[in-house]
Amino acid sequence: MHDFTRRTLLQGGTALATAGALTGPALFNFAKAWADTSPWKAEQGAKLTVMRWKRFVPAEDDAFNEMVAAFKAATGTDMNVFSESFEDVQPKASVAANTGSGLDLAWGLHTLPQLFPTKVLLMNDVADYLGKKYGGWTDAAAKTCKHGNDWLGIPVATIGGYMTYRKSATDKAGFSSFPTDFPGFLAMCKALKANNTPAGFALGHATGDANGWLHWVLWGHGAYTVDKDDKVIINSPETVKALEYCKELSDTFIPGVASWNDSSNNKAFLSGELYCTANGISIYVAAKDDPTKKDLAEDTYHALWPVGPVGHPTELQLAVPILAFNFTKYPNAAKAFIAFMLEKENYDKWLSGARGYLTHTLNAYDNSPVWTADPKNAVFAQASKRALPASGIGTPGEKAATAIADFLVVDMFANYCTGTKDAKSSISDCERQLKRIYR
Repeated sequence: MHDFTRRTLLQGGTALATAGALTGPALFNFAKAWADTSPWKAEQGAKLTVMRWKRFVPAEDDAFNEMVAAFKAATGTDMNVFSESFEDVQPKASVAANTGSGLDLAWGLHTLPQLFPTKVLLMNDVADYLGKKYGGWTDAAAKTCKHGNDWLGIPVATIGGYMTYRKSATDKAGFSSFPTDFPGFLAMCKALKANNTPAGFALGHATGDANGWLHWVLWGHGAYTVDKDDKVIINSPETVKALEYCKELSDTFIPGVASWNDSSNNKAFLSGELYCTANGISIYVAAKDDPTKKDLAEDTYHALWPVGPVGHPTELQLAVPILAFNFTKYPNAAKAFIAFMLEKENYDKWLSGARGYLTHTLNAYDNSPVWTADPKNAVFAQASKRALPASGIGTPGEKAATAIADFLVVDMFANYCTGTKDAKSSISDCERQLKRIYR
């Protein structure tokens, strides 16, 4: 847990200075001026406990910590922030929601606010303020946080996951450019395996990685868990085709993917065991920052997800919305902090600190400096615009959020690809659980 003070702020940070961020007195002066004119005035004696997902890029954490420290110094709000792994965010947010204590704000994954529609502080005024000021929200980001006309949370950013690969390996496999369709991608993965430079994608309970690529395969074949009216439609010929395609893919993978979590592919790629995966930019950033991995960094490239038979992008990107619980004693402070995070003077520099790991959800940030700072960052700028909400073509809400949190699609694919169950049983199990949720 971090307890932020003005002294922390004034010390500044090397990573942020490198990124060109406001640091030290300049950041404090901006924060103080902002607090003086903000629509939301923090309550006297306000204290916020904030849970967030654990960072993968240290410079992003530095940028966030500086932002928190500036807010505390400017508003007098006591800020206690702690981080949890992707897998632990949702369970701990659920405990807080059920007990009505322990957290004021939870910064989580996918459609987290939709899990607690009656327990959150509505953010309509914050969303309207930011949307009008910064060019409106991307479609998937807005759908992720809205229930009807109400904003249950604010879509702070998207962690874009895209193809991360060793160009020397794909060149050797006969692919001078990364495939743009499903047949080409499968052919490349088979060639990579034949050259003993395999691909690998998580088939375990990896909240970001496994949900991301397996929904891409499912949606890319035109299969969905539910239709636009939230009728369960997973049991379809398109789902069978998606399973069969995924099985062929998984047969080319590095051993052990069935037990992978969200950090497993990072470790395998950086150790030289893995040559193609789907991930945020964190693998590339880690390689760039390690003097012993200069050659690996130079050989690492990124590509958009290939497009499936449906003929258009079907990406499930990792939304990271923030919510405030309605039992907080300091609702104005909570809203002020969230709005402060996304102001240009903070957000542009924070994106630079994240080095491409975080993608904006407000259209005004399309031209942020981070996207041209390194040509290999550019792909990630598209993450929020190309994404579908976690509900696919269904209604974002508590039910869709539960299906994601319970890994229903992941388990369906994993059961079939590992040979635990045949296609019929894998689909039937998923269908039964979906119907229990969507009854």
